[in-house]
Amino acid sequence: METPLSVHPLHDALHTVRTLRRSLLQKERFKGWSGPTRIFSGTLALVAALISEQGWIPQTNRSYLILWALVFLSAVILNVGALTYWFLNDRMIQRDTTRLKPILDVVPPLAVGALFTLVLILQRNLDPLYGVWMCMFGLTNFASRYVLPTAIAFVGIFYIAAGALCLLMPEITFLHPLAMGLVFCAGEWAGGTILYVDDRRYAAFSRQFATPDED
Repeated sequence: METPLSVHPLHDALHTVRTLRRSLLQKERFKGWSGPTRIFSGTLALVAALISEQGWIPQTNRSYLILWALVFLSAVILNVGALTYWFLNDRMIQRDTTRLKPILDVVPPLAVGALFTLVLILQRNLDPLYGVWMCMFGLTNFASRYVLPTAIAFVGIFYIAAGALCLLMPEITFLHPLAMGLVFCAGEWAGGTILYVDDRRYAAFSRQFATPDED
C-alpha cells in the first residue's frame, strides 16, 4: 500500500528537528557535572576542617591525611555517580560517549596534583599540600571554562589565588586545615551555584526541543 504523501513532509520535518537539535548539542555546554554535588562536597570539606580544628581526631599528619582522603573519595564517588546518572538518563544526549570528552580537560591538572601530592607525602613535607590542592582545583575549573559557563573561570582564578597565598604563608600548615575548608567550601558553593543555574536553563532548552516520540 502506498504511503500518503502527507507523511513524507512530516517525517522530513521530524528529521530536520532532530538534526538541528544534535547540531545545537554539539555547541551546548557540558552537563555532566552536578551543581548540588559540588555544593555538598564543599560543605563536606568545611565539616572536615572543623572536625580537625576542634580536636575530635588525633592532631597528627597521618590522621589528617586519612580524613582528607575520605573527603576526596566521597567527593569522587558523588561526582562520578551524578555523572553516570546524567549520562544514562539524559534523553538529549542519547548515551553518546562523545559527549564525555570534556572530562579529559580536567585529567592533566588532576594528574599533576596527584603527582605533587605523592612527592610531598614521600618527602614527609605535608605543609604545602593545601596550596597544591587549591591550585589543582583552580586549574581544573579554568580548563573547563570552554565547556562550562564562562563564570567558572573566576572560580578557577579564586582557587589559584588562594592556593598561591597558602603556599606563600608559612603559618598555614597541614595541621591548620581551616583555610582549606573555608576555601573549598566557598569555591564549591560558587561553582555549584553557577552549574545549578545553568542546568535550569538547560532543562528549559530540553523541553523546548523535545520531540513527541521522546515524551
